[in-house]
Amino acid sequence: MNQIVIMALRKPYTFVVLSILIVLSGIRAMRHTPTDVFPTIKTA
Repeated sequence: MNQIVIMALRKPYTFVVLSILIVLSGIRAMRHTPTDVFPTIKTA
């Protein structure tokens, strides 16, 4: 765990870019995920 912190302190721009990519991919996933929670039910 300490190695991740040390690497983040040595290369801060790498982790900034990674965090931006994670946020953008999360937004993209939310926009492209279908929101049909309840299917349409036909009553005959």
